[in-house]
This record gives sequence, C-alpha cells and structure tokens, in this order.
Amino acid sequence: MSRYSSFIAGIRDGIPIFLGYLAVSFTFGIMAKNGGLSAWQAALLSATNVTSAGQFSGLSLMSVCAPLTEVAVAQLVINLRYCLMSCSLSQKISGDTPFFHRFFIAYGVTDEIFGVSMSREGFLSPFYFYGIIGISVLGWVSGTFIGVVSGGLLPMRAVSALSIALYGMFIAIIVPPARKRKELAGIIVVSMLLSLLFTVAPLLREISSGFRIIILTLLISGAAAILFPISDGDEREEL
Repeated sequence: MSRYSSFIAGIRDGIPIFLGYLAVSFTFGIMAKNGGLSAWQAALLSATNVTSAGQFSGLSLMSVCAPLTEVAVAQLVINLRYCLMSCSLSQKISGDTPFFHRFFIAYGVTDEIFGVSMSREGFLSPFYFYGIIGISVLGWVSGTFIGVVSGGLLPMRAVSALSIALYGMFIAIIVPPARKRKELAGIIVVSMLLSLLFTVAPLLREISSGFRIIILTLLISGAAAILFPISDGDEREEL
C-alpha cells in the first residue's frame, strides 16, 4: 500500500478518536480557563502533552503552585503506561523502519491510538500512524481551544455528558475483534474484573491509577502471551 493510502487509512481510523478527543478536551479547556490559562496557552499544553489524565492532574497541581518535582513525578507515574504501549506498538512496524519515524510515532502514543492500531492486522506503515495521530491531536488541541473560548456557554452537565463519547469509542474498538476470537473476549472480561478488583479491594485501591494500569497490563498481557501465543512465522502485510 502506498504512503498516501496508508496516511488516508490512518485519518479514516482516527475520525472516531478525533470526535472523542474533541469532547474530552473541551472539558479540559474549561478547566484550563478556570486555572487562568489563555486559549493559546491551553492549546500549546495539549499539543505538547496529548494525555488526558496527565494534563488534568498537572493542571490541578499547577493551580495550587505545587513544586516542579512533584509535577514531574506525578506525570511520570500517570504516563508510564505509554512505555508499555510503545513497546507493543514497536511490533506493529517493520524492523527496518528508520529511527526518526519511530521518534515521531512515539509522540502520539495514547490509549485510543494504541487500541485502534493494535486492532489492525499486519505491519503498519509510519504514514498510517501519521494519519491517525494527526487527526487525533487536531481534535485534542482544537477541543481545548474551543473549551477555553466558549466553554462557559454550556452547563457543566452537558460538558460531562460529552465525555461519554470516549467510552463509546473504546467499546467500538474492542467489540468487533472480541466477537471473532473467544480467547480475546475472555481476556477482556478478565481485564474488566481485575480492574474492578483493584478499584474496590481495600489494599489494592490504594495503588495509583498509573501503576494500577501497568500492573494489570503486565499480568494480563503476560498470561495471554503464554496461554495464546502467536507464531512468529505468521505472514503480515504492511498497511
């Protein structure tokens, strides 16, 4: 597949992410405005971070004048899961892909982009990632900007309701492949149950959300790799 076709395919797959990010970042824009940031400052913050949980927590710490070390440590813990996602995504690109492509792809690794990309069969062209990252970041940054400029026009209940779109997108990502493979459906159910356990269990719920995701990812993905291995000899076509 040509570079152009791969790029367009990435944009097409990224449109649902664009819509979900537009809604969620709108909420962040309102919060940024209340924190004293201008529309351009908030948009720059979103463009250079592209992480919902990290930005919300970071802005909260900034608003109370927390030390920079505290902000840095909090961001490290919250966003550490992207290291695991990057390692997994590295298996979706050809081994001869130049470093500068990998460098720019790493900028846009998010939960949603990871989920959509991993659901694709075979190797993925760097230009596919440029397409899906470009349209997704556009939604994240523009939603932030619009939230700062016009966020006060909507009631908070309406703004909170917009965030549901992101959960709907996650469901749309996991349901189709789960219907094709029973073992994948079982892994998803186990993931949900363990996540619930870590949320309500007395000791486990004290673990931060960032480390919680890392622990569950290592446990579940490790067990799945052992129980349901994929042969290295499988043919994979680059998109």
